[in-house]
Amino acid sequence: MHIPKKVFLTLCILMVFATCTPLQAATPEESFRKSFPDVPLESITPTDIPGIYEIVAGGRIAYYASGPEYLIVGEIMTREKKNLTQARNNELQAKKFKDLPLEKAVKIGSGPNTVIEITDPDCPFCRKASEFFAKRSDVTRYVFFYPLAQLHPKAEAKVQYILCAQDRAKAYEEAMTGKLDEMKFTPCDDAAVTELAKIHKASGEKVGGASIGTPLFMIDGQVVKGANIPQIEGILGAKK
Repeated sequence: MHIPKKVFLTLCILMVFATCTPLQAATPEESFRKSFPDVPLESITPTDIPGIYEIVAGGRIAYYASGPEYLIVGEIMTREKKNLTQARNNELQAKKFKDLPLEKAVKIGSGPNTVIEITDPDCPFCRKASEFFAKRSDVTRYVFFYPLAQLHPKAEAKVQYILCAQDRAKAYEEAMTGKLDEMKFTPCDDAAVTELAKIHKASGEKVGGASIGTPLFMIDGQVVKGANIPQIEGILGAKK
């Protein structure tokens, strides 16, 4: 069958479009994973800076520049000296705090302000913060123990003692005021308590205790690192 030249060319063009699919550009996540396969990527989101993406990997924030393929480790500051990286870190940490099993914590007090505390009974800064909270009646504290065994070799035994106690809040107070420092005590041998201590330690790991240290708090939704009493007072207001 004879096909006019113009019709033939038209059919050829249609066949090309029908059989070829355009190449799809790689997503930023695909490009990142290809360029940095050893980085344990958790999430990637665009920033307000064109071509720069925020990545979360191993619980930490870094930045990825697409195109030249750079991984940028550091903090982003605005000209108003606002630390955007720190603000995002706090936001991510706050989300992790909210997922902690509060029913497994040692509960102290019944005030209207909620304090979630990651602490070590032999950490001097933890004791300083505990002394501050002990003087306030406007807080409900949920305490998780994260003993730093390399720095405080007796801390794990004290945690076991506290979690074995019938009155855990009282045992906590004994530890944080130094009463256990010279006391000869034997931690109970209880599989359920050992498991609870593991849950406490895992909770500390989840919110970043390993990289930040102790104490670490979330107070009414705001993350506080260390025994920063002025910051804590700023969140809670005047003593009640």
